[in-house]
Amino acid sequence: MIRDTISHMNEKILIVEDEPDIREAMAEAMAEAGYQVSTAENGLVGLTLAQAEHPDLILLDIKMPVLDGLGMLDQLRLDDWGMTVKVIMLTAMDDMQNIADAHEKNIKDYVIKAHHSLDEIILKVKNVLFAE
Repeated sequence: MIRDTISHMNEKILIVEDEPDIREAMAEAMAEAGYQVSTAENGLVGLTLAQAEHPDLILLDIKMPVLDGLGMLDQLRLDDWGMTVKVIMLTAMDDMQNIADAHEKNIKDYVIKAHHSLDEIILKVKNVLFAE
């Protein structure tokens, strides 16, 4: 695992993922990397948490029950804060239409879960948080 001795100054990460094993593994990895972590099992819970907690970055799955990731992202982008929140789409879907749809919604990255380790995802999170 990538370990950082540098404080992340308490950046908040919201993980919105319907698969419990993936959600828990990612939350543990992000916490070990020094981030404050919240999790949600679907887009509706994720939207509520995002609007209440204003995380610095959201890791957002696309295919979920209740409200999918693109639907959550649409709702986020209607809000002044949500318009600019950093989002990394985290999904199993690699078809071009989903990638194009996600990028039209001003996301920072699109990560296909099967193609990236937790360490690589943490590195992407760090790059997105510190890019601006």
